[in-house]
Amino acid sequence: MSLALRPDDDIQKRFAADLDELVEPGERLGVAVSGGPDSVALLLLAAAAKPGAVEAATVDHRLRAESAGEARFVAALCKQLGVPHATLSVDVSPGASLQARARHARYRALADWATEQSLDAVATAHHADDQAETLLMRLARGAGLSGLAATRRIRQLDRDVMLVRPLLSWRRSELAEIVRIADIQPVDDPTNRDPKHDRSRFRGLVERSDWAEADRLASSALWLAEAEEAIEWSVERLVTERLSVFGDEIEIDPAGLPRELQRRLLLAAFDRFEAQRPRGPQLERAMRAMAASRSATLSGLKLVGGATWKIAPAPARRT
Repeated sequence: MSLALRPDDDIQKRFAADLDELVEPGERLGVAVSGGPDSVALLLLAAAAKPGAVEAATVDHRLRAESAGEARFVAALCKQLGVPHATLSVDVSPGASLQARARHARYRALADWATEQSLDAVATAHHADDQAETLLMRLARGAGLSGLAATRRIRQLDRDVMLVRPLLSWRRSELAEIVRIADIQPVDDPTNRDPKHDRSRFRGLVERSDWAEADRLASSALWLAEAEEAIEWSVERLVTERLSVFGDEIEIDPAGLPRELQRRLLLAAFDRFEAQRPRGPQLERAMRAMAASRSATLSGLKLVGGATWKIAPAPARRT
C-alpha cells in the first residue's frame, strides 16, 4: 500500500482495536466495498490493519447503469492496495420492497463468496450514523427490543462465516475524512438521497435535527443490543427447562415468567416446527387467547392455552 493511501497511525490503531474485538489476529477477512465513502474507508483501514489477509468484494445489483463502472473503480483501487477483488453480480427484479430484496441478495452473495475464498469473516461499513437512523426507523414502526437493538456488531453470516461491523463507533464524517485525505473520489449513489426510501428520509431527519445526535442514538442502540443478548442467553437456558417435545407436540411451561420470556419461548416453538414466525400483533392476540385458556391458529400451528401451553401442527381444514 502506498503511503498516500495509508491512514495515519492513530486512526489505524483505533481501527485495529475495534477489529480485534471481532476477528482473531490469524483469521482472514473479507470486506464488502460498494465504492461509497464509508466502504472505501473500511477498505483502506482493513488493508492497513491486516496486510495480506484481506480480500474485497463488490456486489453489483445491476439496478443502475453506473453499477458496473463503480465495481471497476473498486477493483482498480484494490489493485493499488494489493487486495484481491471480486465483483459479485446478483439479479434483483424491480418491484415492492426493492431495498430489502437487494439486501437479502447481497448478503447471500457475500456469504457464498466468503465460503469459496475460505474467509473467516466479512466486514461491512455500517457506522454510528447508520445505527441512529436504524433506531429511529424502527421506533417509528413500533418495533420491540429485537428490532430496537438495531445493527449487531457481529452475527452469523453463513455456517462458517461471521458478519462483523467494526465501524459502529465511527461517524460518517470521520470516514469521509479518511477518504478525502487519501485523495480518492468515492462513488456517489443517488439512491441514498431518494426520499421514497425510508432510510433516506430518516438520514435527512438525523442530519437536519438539533436533537437527534447520532452518537447518543447509537449508544442507546448498543445498550439495547446488550439487553437483547442477555435475554437471548436466558432463553437458551429456559428452552431446556420449560420447553418439552412429545412426538409432534411441544409443551411450554409459562408459569411465573415475564411476558417477554413467554413470548420468546413461544417463538422458539415456532422455530422447532420450522414455521414462519408471526408478526407482533398476531403473536400478541394469540398469547392473550392462551392466557385465557383459549386456542389460536398461527403459521399452520394450533396453540392451546392453559397452565401448560401446547403447540402442534394444525389439523387440515375440512373441504
